[in-house]
Amino acid sequence: MEFLVIASIILILIIVLKIIFSYNMKVLKEIGKDEELDEIAKNYPENIEICKEYLKILDNEDIEVEENENSDASLYIAGINKISIGNIKNSFTRIQTIAHECLHSIQDRKLLMFNFVFSNIYLLYFLAICILTAFNIVNFKMIFLVVLILFSFVYYMIRIFLENDAMIKAKFLSEKYMKQIKVTSSEEIEKLLNGFDRINNAGIKAVNYYMFLQCMIKIIIYSVICYVF
Repeated sequence: MEFLVIASIILILIIVLKIIFSYNMKVLKEIGKDEELDEIAKNYPENIEICKEYLKILDNEDIEVEENENSDASLYIAGINKISIGNIKNSFTRIQTIAHECLHSIQDRKLLMFNFVFSNIYLLYFLAICILTAFNIVNFKMIFLVVLILFSFVYYMIRIFLENDAMIKAKFLSEKYMKQIKVTSSEEIEKLLNGFDRINNAGIKAVNYYMFLQCMIKIIIYSVICYVF
């Protein structure tokens, strides 16, 4: 019964925080759509060239950069020191998104590697305890749950620090780059920066909530498995 209570409390927290953080992915995607800003952004170089310029500004050019048009996601892979740019070439958001991934590449190496390794351990642990509990192979449900909660806390703390740090700094790196290469007017740069502000105001809250949601859903799933089995 205690597992069902835990799952219920967490579910209530998820709903309350969704309201407080005004989390709405559909609205967030709409904010990122602006035909005028998309047209302005077309004046800027190709994504890989932008990325290399950012890395030059950050004095971190010893890194592999690729563009993957088959994926919508852009990411920095700490384990192999590589930036993969998704299919974002038609959106003005690409200027800030690429800056975001480049900023990940200069973050504290210990934190990056810990996040890379621990996130995989965290996922494997979650899958393992779900299987072990569902098939009654071992019976340490509460201990497993407590460890899962602790792992979730550590994962969230490290991951959200890395994401917030990159999200907050991305606009300023983008601004420095745009003013440096001068391919658009000051007025157009200001319009792009205002667009980034709109995205960040909603996006930073959304990412914080989404990371929390990912962790809490794992705890709910395992709690339900414990209750059922």
